[in-house]
Amino acid sequence: MNLTNRVAIVTGGAQGIGAAIALRLAGAGANIAVVDLNAAEAEKTAARVRETGRKALAVECDVSKASDVAAMRDKVLAELGRIDILVNNAGITGKNVPMIEMDEAEWDRVMAIDLKSVYLCCRAVLPHMIERGSGKIVNVASVAGKEGNPGLVAYSTAKAGVIGLTKALAKEVITKGVYVNAVAPAVIETPILKQMTEQQVSYMTAKIPMGRVGKPEEVAAVVHFLASDDSSFVTAQCYDVRGGRSTY
Repeated sequence: MNLTNRVAIVTGGAQGIGAAIALRLAGAGANIAVVDLNAAEAEKTAARVRETGRKALAVECDVSKASDVAAMRDKVLAELGRIDILVNNAGITGKNVPMIEMDEAEWDRVMAIDLKSVYLCCRAVLPHMIERGSGKIVNVASVAGKEGNPGLVAYSTAKAGVIGLTKALAKEVITKGVYVNAVAPAVIETPILKQMTEQQVSYMTAKIPMGRVGKPEEVAAVVHFLASDDSSFVTAQCYDVRGGRSTY
């Protein structure tokens, strides 16, 4: 799964799953654009990538805004020369409340960051990938997008949307050399767990037959496969990374 000299954009790449993906792809030879709203943390991850001997660019970006995304794409092309891989990982869980207690602003915030950002980033890089006849897009969804989690209706809805977007977009570009897939993790040991209550985390962990939460590196390994040439007959798929929680 050699990625030597390829360029990968990883959104939400400053920490957690995103940072693990950035480091995994760099270890396979890719140069990395670490894209995050937190510029300081993005630079820390970029510095870790550079320690592997690969080029790294930290880009501050609000991926829910089209103007920010376009500027990010242009900066990556100007400084790293190409875009071979896009990993849409940026996301939030939002407030853990019953839907009837969720206000419209919070609903819109979760949709913008978790779903609209995937649309914006895909739309931004696709012309470049199609022109070159090559590209890999991997979207980070969630088990919540397949099963739904109570108290996280907006998050579950957005992640279901990511899965649907993945399947539809893959079929649009299937003859243009561009592959689009998704991964759907269960509970992963990342800072995002701090946004949830202990009760919510316990509820989700109890559903995992393996009896533990996943590690960011375990998600990164699946993303690496989907970003590589080894997945040459795989597109429009959603790969589960869930410790046996669901098998469909």
